[in-house]
Amino acid sequence: MPTFLSVLSAFLVGVVLAVAPWTALWDTNYLLHPNSLLRSVVLHTFTRGAVSGLGLSNLVLAFQEAHEYFAGARGRS
Repeated sequence: MPTFLSVLSAFLVGVVLAVAPWTALWDTNYLLHPNSLLRSVVLHTFTRGAVSGLGLSNLVLAFQEAHEYFAGARGRS
């Protein structure tokens, strides 16, 4: 059960981080309106790509962890 929760959480965080920077939700963040410098940094393509890269690395981690779990379960049987 702990392995399943670890894989699930890594997968969900990865999906959110990979997709969120490219949605309208990212553009209309009301916390960024008072600070134009922070807004320009957060809305920059490099920042969006970096956040998406973190999301993709989380997805790879989730798939690797699931693969190791199932490979270990097959070996124990």
